[in-house]
Parts: sequence; structure tokens; C-alpha cells
Amino acid sequence: METPSAPAASYSPSQLHDLVHSILGQELPPIVRAGHPVLRMQAQAFDGQLGDADLAALITLMRRVMHHAPGVGLAAPQLGIPLSIAVVEDKGVEDDAVAIERGRTPLPFFAMINPRYSAAGQATASFYEGCLSVPGYQAVVDRHREVSLEYTTPDGRGVTTRLNGWPARIVQHETDHLNGILYLDRAETRSLADNLEYTRRWAHPSIEDARRGLGF
Repeated sequence: METPSAPAASYSPSQLHDLVHSILGQELPPIVRAGHPVLRMQAQAFDGQLGDADLAALITLMRRVMHHAPGVGLAAPQLGIPLSIAVVEDKGVEDDAVAIERGRTPLPFFAMINPRYSAAGQATASFYEGCLSVPGYQAVVDRHREVSLEYTTPDGRGVTTRLNGWPARIVQHETDHLNGILYLDRAETRSLADNLEYTRRWAHPSIEDARRGLGF
């Protein structure tokens, strides 16, 4: 799973401060969409460019935007902030067949700063996924079934944890955002489906019907 290269963002602390404060006063700032250059940059590592209060306010705002969208993850670049910060949360699904096939177990909320992931084993899984920055479409992405995730918490603690199934997919998707990668870069392009067509035809626990119907 090679990752495309992306230029590194280079903003001064004062520029980042101004960018963050430009959205903190908004109840629901807009989510940046594909085509905006911030989504194609390597986000800057967070190393204290924001004070504790501003960092906490940014994370609270990101969570609020994620819930409203609604989504299960949001990266700071999706609000136009080129910092390596993301939030994730998934309450799971009521459909047992979907939950079992996709390994979609609940993922409690957490914010991850400067996250990195690596494969934990050789197994991969292919499922449809979408993105708040690419609204209206979904496509199949093959991702590591289990990953080792390293990140820093907002209070400065280093964490290493293993995630599998859908939680692993979520953290891969959001960490990719911080590296300038959209899910479409990894997608099986023949699987691309408008949301209406996906719901009408391919919203099954597995992708086998879509694989046969769309020829991928």
C-alpha cells in the first residue's frame, strides 16, 4: 500500500494561530472539499503551536463538526488547518450482519495528535467507504485489517494501541488525511458509486455483489 508523496505544509506558529482563530468563532465551519490544496499537503507535526485552551477548543469544534456531518472521523486539514490532529468516534451499527462482516465495533471518541499507523499482520479487508471532503460518492478501498497506532493525546501522553476491523479502517483513513492522501487515491476506481446508486444496489454487508456487477 504505497502512499503518494505530498508537499509538506510550512506555516509559522502565528499563521497557524490565526487560521485556528478564524474558525473557532464559528458554530459549524465548512468542511474543506477535494480540490483544496490543504488536503494534498503533509500536515505539520503539532509541537505546541497552539496553547492548551486553543487546542482544546479546536478539538471540541472538530468533534462537533464531525457529529453534525455526520461522520466517524475528521482531520484538522478538513477544516483548513494544516496540523496533524484528528478526531474519531463511531457508535457502530444496529445491523448485526454488517457489524460482523465489517468488524464494525464501537469506537469511543478520542483525539489523536501526530498519529502514525503500521500494519499488524498481513491481512487486508475491502469495503466501501466515503469521505466528508468528497461528498456524494463511495468506493471500495482495500486496507489493513489490523494496525498498530501510535499517537499523542491532547495532554501530551504517548499512546500505542492495536485496532482491527472498522476502527482500524477509520484511523487509517484519518491518518491518511494528515499525509495528504484521500481515500480515492487507494480506491478501486471501478467500484466508485454515487450515494444513491450505492444505497440502491450495493449497500450489502460485503462487496461481492458490487464486485460482480461493476467488474472489479
